[in-house]
Amino acid sequence: MNLSNAEEQMSYYIERQVDGSFEDVVSRVVEALAEQGFGVLTDIDIKATLAAKLGVEFRPYRILGACNPPFAYQALLAEEKVGTMLPCNVVVQETDEGISIAAVDPLASMQAIDNPALAGIAQEVRDRLRRAVEAA
Repeated sequence: MNLSNAEEQMSYYIERQVDGSFEDVVSRVVEALAEQGFGVLTDIDIKATLAAKLGVEFRPYRILGACNPPFAYQALLAEEKVGTMLPCNVVVQETDEGISIAAVDPLASMQAIDNPALAGIAQEVRDRLRRAVEAA
């Protein structure tokens, strides 16, 4: 396991540094998410978007919008506006240290909502995202 210390301090994200080519890591993340029941609803290529919209160079950086439909449904039943925090974003980016995978920590996000019914859902989603980050 190679999770950062920041993750252990109840950060807003779960992170891991990995080896491999950028595109290979993105593929591994998508596969690992699928193994945990998540589909990727959105795939935002920040590098390409910034080049097209602003004419600037940026490092390879992708935001994958991951959704586990059964858990999303449970969360929406418990809290109608929770959709403002969906899907769960997972970032793959090149850094000076290599390739970083970072997923939102749903437990940290749900602290902003005063609804105890979300705690168990958030914990399970967090556990699944952690396993996906660790497996990729």
